[in-house]
Amino acid sequence: MTATRLDRRRFLALGSLGAAAVVGRPAFVGPPAIAGRPAGLASSPGVAGAAAGEPSPHAGAGAAPEAGPVRMTGDGLGLTPAETAARWTELAADGRVERDSYSNGGAVAALEAHFAEVLGKERAVFLPTGTLANHLAVRTLAGGTGRAVVQAESHLFNDSGDCVQTLSGITLMPLGPGRAGFRLDEVQEVIARTAGGRVSRPVSVISIETPVRRRYGETFDQAELDRITAFAKREGIGLHLDGARIFLQSAATGRAVSDYARPFDTVYVSLYKYFNSVSGAVLAGPRALLDELYHVRRMFGAGLPGAWPFAALARHYAPGFTERFRQALAVSEAFIERLGGHGAFAVERVPAGTNLFTLRVAQADGAAFRARLGRRGIHLGAPRGLGRGDSDGGEPGRARFLLAVNETWNRRSADALADTFIGALRT
Repeated sequence: MTATRLDRRRFLALGSLGAAAVVGRPAFVGPPAIAGRPAGLASSPGVAGAAAGEPSPHAGAGAAPEAGPVRMTGDGLGLTPAETAARWTELAADGRVERDSYSNGGAVAALEAHFAEVLGKERAVFLPTGTLANHLAVRTLAGGTGRAVVQAESHLFNDSGDCVQTLSGITLMPLGPGRAGFRLDEVQEVIARTAGGRVSRPVSVISIETPVRRRYGETFDQAELDRITAFAKREGIGLHLDGARIFLQSAATGRAVSDYARPFDTVYVSLYKYFNSVSGAVLAGPRALLDELYHVRRMFGAGLPGAWPFAALARHYAPGFTERFRQALAVSEAFIERLGGHGAFAVERVPAGTNLFTLRVAQADGAAFRARLGRRGIHLGAPRGLGRGDSDGGEPGRARFLLAVNETWNRRSADALADTFIGALRT
C-alpha cells in the first residue's frame, strides 16, 4: 500500500456527498428509486416489500442514521444472531417472505430476478456458497474440459480447496503472482504454450476476480481487462467474473455493476459479505447456460430444501445498496480529511482500492487505543503492528489498523468520527 499523509483527490471526486458529511448532515436518507426496474418485480413471489424506493432497512427516508456502533471491519453491517432473527421475524410477519422448494421459487426466485436485472443478465441462480458459484461457472463455461486462466492471487486459486481441479478435472493456470491482475501478453503466452503441448489441453475459460481480496480490495486494471476480454471473445474463450465484491467497486468508481458484468458470460456476487445474508451467492449469465444449473447444484449437494432465510435477507438489503455505500465512502473521505490535519494520524491508501485503507496512529499501545474507541461505540480490528519498526515499514510509536468502510459509517458524521478518534488518543 502507498503511504500518504492525505490524499484529497478521491474526496474531491465524491463531491457534495463528502462535503455534506463534513458539516454533519445525516449521512443516510434512504435509498432512492432504482430506474428501470420492472413494475412487477416488487410484487413477485418472495420478498414483496423490497421494492424500489422502499424505506431503508436502517432508517426511514429523511431520517437520521440509525444509532448503533460503527464497525470499521468487514464489508457489511455485521448483524448479530439476535438482529438477524429480528429481521427474519419482521419480514415474515409482514407477509414479505414466501417459502421456496429445494432452492426453487418463492423468496429465492425473487432474489434471482432482482440480481439478474441489476447485473444485466438473462438468468441468475442461487447457490449456498461463493466457492460453488465460481466452481460451477468455470465448469459450465469449460464444457467439462480444458484449462482455466486465473489470477495467482485469486480466491478461486488459493482458498477453494482445489475444487475445480479435484471435482471437475479442469486445470487452473495462475498468472500475475503478487499483483491484482495479469496482462494480455501473459494470457497469450500461456495459450500458445498449452497449444504446443504433446496433448491438447486448450485454455477454455478465463476467470477474473475484482476487487481482489488478497490484494486488500485492489481492482483489476480496467484497460488491461478490456484488452483481455476482447481477445477472449475473438478466440471463443469463456469469461467468468468473480464479482464477490463488485458492488463495492461500483460504488467506489461510479460505474454501474451491469457495465462491469457486460463483457463476461457469467458473474458471481456474494450475498453475505455486504448484503448481510447468513450465507449464499448468486451466479448470473445467459439462460442457455444457467436454466438447468439447478440439476448440477443438486448433484453437488447444494439443493437446499429451504433457502428462503438466506434469500430474504439479501433481497431486503440489496435495493439502494450502491447509493448507501457511496455515502459511506464519502463519510470516510471526509473523516480522512479531518484526521489529515492532525499530526497523530497518517493514512496509507491501497492503489486502485475500494473500501480498505491503513491508519497509522501515534500510539505505542494499539490495543489500548482500540479498547478506548470500543467504549465509544467504534470497533476496529486488531492492531496490525505495535510500532516496533516491523518489516513492512512500521514506524516506532505508531500502531497500524486496517480500516474497512461499510454501511455502518453512515451512523455518524465524519466530524463525530474524527473527534472520537482524536479524543481516544488520551483517554
